[in-house]
Amino acid sequence: MTFQAYLDSIETKTGLTPRQLIEKAHEKGFDENTKATPIVEWLASDYGLGRGHAMALVHVITKGPQISDKHVGTGTTHSDPSNTLWLDGKATNPSP
Repeated sequence: MTFQAYLDSIETKTGLTPRQLIEKAHEKGFDENTKATPIVEWLASDYGLGRGHAMALVHVITKGPQISDKHVGTGTTHSDPSNTLWLDGKATNPSP
C-alpha cells in the first residue's frame, strides 16, 4: 500500500481529510516534537485507527507532507507518484 493510499484509507474510515486530522492533532498540542505513542493512542481511541494507518498520520503530523524519494515511481506496491502527499482529500487529488 502506498503512503498516499494509507491517507486515502484513513479518510474513508474517519470521514476526515488528512489535513483536518492534522489540524485536530495540533489542537490537542501534537506537533513535530511529539513522540509517536501519544498520537497513535489518540488516533486509536478517537478514530479506531490501527498502528499502520496511525503511523502514516504520525509522519504528516510531525514531519509534514514530504516523503522520501526512495519509493517514488518505483513501480512497486509502495510506489507513490510524488514525494509530496496530498492532504486535502482524495476527491480533489490531481494525481489519484
